[in-house]
Amino acid sequence: MLEVFEKGGFLMYPIFLCSLIAITIFFERMFYLKSIKTKSKRFVLRIKNLVKKGSIELAISACRKSPTPISKIMLAGLMKFGRGRDEMKEAIEDSANQEIPVLERNLPTLSTIGNITPLLGLLGTVFGMVKAFNVIAVMGVGKPEALAGGISEALLTTAFGLSIAIPTIVIYNYLSHRV
Repeated sequence: MLEVFEKGGFLMYPIFLCSLIAITIFFERMFYLKSIKTKSKRFVLRIKNLVKKGSIELAISACRKSPTPISKIMLAGLMKFGRGRDEMKEAIEDSANQEIPVLERNLPTLSTIGNITPLLGLLGTVFGMVKAFNVIAVMGVGKPEALAGGISEALLTTAFGLSIAIPTIVIYNYLSHRV
């Protein structure tokens, strides 16, 4: 496998780095989103029960103690409790808009990786073909084995770039829809 990687040329390294970054972001976001989802279900139920009992101050206190996005959104609504539905709704929407970047953290990086890895692969293809044409210029077309290195490099970087881009784009779309 390492031999194939090396035959792909120097652009295999940035493509590989992109794959490591994408994997790291994927696991970090999955664990984070799963964690807040689990905490949020219990938390929302607790706050609903407090509000039903009329314990608004206890609900506000619980929201202040919890560092999750949902607690901050609920806190914004609870702070406007009794001031009218429109004012409460606006506070909740404003707070939600502030929390979205927290939930979407690193997703733009994932999108960028999904977009640039095939381009890096394509650039590797160009370098590989230039190498192949340089061999033709020096040795002529009589030795196909001499061309194989450049053509192999071209195809390997393209394949590697696409093999990183495709799952990265799928992961990006999956995580974007979970937020």
